[in-house]
Amino acid sequence: MLHSFYIPVMGTGFTIDTPLFVAKYGISSVISLVDDVLIEQMRKYYCDQLGETYEAISAQDIDARACRITAYLNLLDRLIMEQVKKLRASSFEPGSEITLYYELLPDSLPIKKSYYKMLLVDDTAKKKQLQNFLRKAIVSGGVDVNIMAKLDRDRFHDGKKLPSEFSDALSALRGYANSNLTSSIILSAGFNPSLYGYIANFDDFYPDANGNIKKQVVLKVSDYRSAMIQGKYLAKKGIWVSEYRIESSLNCGGHAFANGGSLMGVILEEFKQKRNELAEGFYPLYSKALKKKGIQFTQSPQSIRITAQGGVGTAEEHDFLLNQYGVDAVGWGTPFLFVPEVTNVDNKSLEKLIAATDEDVYLSNSSPLGVPFWNLRTSASEEMRQKRILNGKPGSACPKQYLLFNEKFTGTQLCRASHDYQKAELLKLKKEKLSRMQFDAKVEEVLCKSCICHDLAGGVAIKYGIDPNASPAICPGPNIVNFSKAIHLEEMLEHIYGKISLITNSTRPHMFIKEVKLNIDHLKNEVRKSLFGLLTGSQQKMQETKENLLSGIEYYQQLSKSFMEEQCDSFAKQLKNLREEIEQMKLVPLTI
Repeated sequence: MLHSFYIPVMGTGFTIDTPLFVAKYGISSVISLVDDVLIEQMRKYYCDQLGETYEAISAQDIDARACRITAYLNLLDRLIMEQVKKLRASSFEPGSEITLYYELLPDSLPIKKSYYKMLLVDDTAKKKQLQNFLRKAIVSGGVDVNIMAKLDRDRFHDGKKLPSEFSDALSALRGYANSNLTSSIILSAGFNPSLYGYIANFDDFYPDANGNIKKQVVLKVSDYRSAMIQGKYLAKKGIWVSEYRIESSLNCGGHAFANGGSLMGVILEEFKQKRNELAEGFYPLYSKALKKKGIQFTQSPQSIRITAQGGVGTAEEHDFLLNQYGVDAVGWGTPFLFVPEVTNVDNKSLEKLIAATDEDVYLSNSSPLGVPFWNLRTSASEEMRQKRILNGKPGSACPKQYLLFNEKFTGTQLCRASHDYQKAELLKLKKEKLSRMQFDAKVEEVLCKSCICHDLAGGVAIKYGIDPNASPAICPGPNIVNFSKAIHLEEMLEHIYGKISLITNSTRPHMFIKEVKLNIDHLKNEVRKSLFGLLTGSQQKMQETKENLLSGIEYYQQLSKSFMEEQCDSFAKQLKNLREEIEQMKLVPLTI
C-alpha cells in the first residue's frame, strides 16, 4: 500500500463502484456485498455503458447471490486492469493519468522522490530510463469487499430452506472467493462461526509456495480481546488475519457499535503495546493447521497490519495516528461523501450534506438491527418515512428483505422497518398498560426504523438512472459538518497529506475529544431510555461505561503532553470539563 489512507465501506451504495475511480491511482477502497440486487444492477449499467453483452443472473437461480457478486467483481477487476495498462502507457506530461498517479502520492515515499528526480533530468536517455522504472513501479489500489457478519439471513427456494452455505453471508463470501480479485475481505459487525469456518473451504485464503495470500482476511474489531479471540479461531483453521481494523465506536458513519465507553486511543495503545503478541501467539496454531492440510508455509509469522478509522478529519490527526500508534493506514470515510467523482451521492443529497448542521446529523435508532445508526434528518428517506406515518401507513414495503429477523407475529420473518411489523407492534402497545410518556416513547421507538437496506442504495440508483424516484438515505458520521463544499479527488488528497485544509468549521474539536462527547451523549441517552423501559442493557453496564470513560480521559490527559503547547492546553482544558460532566452524571433515573 503506497498511500497511508484507504476509503472504507460506506453504506451499500456509496462505494459500490469507487474502485473504478481510485484503484488506478493506488488507492484502496471497500465495496459492500450486502445488496446483490444493486450489484446486479451495477453490472448491467456498466455492461450497457461499455457496449458489452449483459446476461442477467436471475433471482430465481439457486445460487444467484454468489454468482452476481462474482460476475460484478470480475468485471471490476478486468476494467481496473485495463485502466492501469492505459495509465502505464500514458506520457509524462501535465494532466496525464500517469502524472496524476505520481502527483497524488505522498511526498515522503521514495518512489515519489524518484518521480521528482525524473522531472529534473535533462538527458533524454536517462529520463526515459527513469520513466520506464516509474511505469513498472505502478501499483493499483485494492478492490476490497465487506461482509457484515450478522447479516446472515437463511435463503429459501421453491418454499424450501436451502443448506446453510446459501445464507446471505456465506453466499457473499463464496461470491468473493470465486472471483479473480487479489485483495482483502473485511469482516465486520460481530463474530459468525459459520461464516468464519466457511472461509477454510477456499484455496485463495491460503498461502502459496512463496507465502503470498491472494485473498487476505481483515477483521474490524472493537478491542484487543476481540482480536485475540477471533484471530485464534481463524488461525486454528489455517486462516491468517492479515489486518486488524480498529474503528471508533461512535465517531464514525453508518452503524455505530457502542463499546461500553472504551475509547479509540486507549484501544490503539493496547494494540501498539501488544502488536507482536498477535503474530507470535497465532503462528503456532496457524502453522499446525497448514501442516495438517499439507500446505507449504513459511517458517516465520505472516505480517499483520493495524489500521484505524472513524472521525479523522485533519492531516494532523492522520499523522498522529500513524506516528503515535504506528498504524499502517488510516481510513477516511465521511469526508469522501463530498467527492462526487469517487462516491455515489445524488445532487440533492449532496446539497443537504453541504448544508448539514450538528442538529441535522444525529445518532439515531433508525436501523432495524437495533444498533445506533448515524442519520441525516433532512434525507429523502427520512422525509418519506415521516410522510408514511402522516398518511397512516407507517413502515416500508420491505422490497429487498436483507434485515428480516423478527418472527413474533406471523411465524414468518419480518424486518422492524416493515409496515407489517410496525402495524403489529403498534397494536400490541395499545393493549399494554403504559403511561402517556411511556406509550409515546415506545411508539417512537417502533416508528423510527428506516428501510436502510434499500434506501442506502438510493443515491447510486438516482445517479445512474436505475431508479430516478428513489428516496436516498444517508449515513454520514458527525465529521460531515466540518466540510461544506463539493471536493475534487486531488483536493481531498492534498487535505489528507497536509498541503491544504478543507475544514470550514473553526470550532471543530479534536477527534478524540469528539469521541468522548459522543460517548457521554450516548450514556445520557441510555439513562433516558431506562426511564421509559426501553433500555436493553443494565445499570451495571452503565456504571462500567462511566468508569471506562473516566479511565480513558485520564489516558488522554497524559497523551496531551505529546501535543504542541497550544494544542496541549486546549485539549487538557476540554478533557477537564468532560471529566466533570461525567462525574456529575446520575445513572439512576427518577421514576415516572
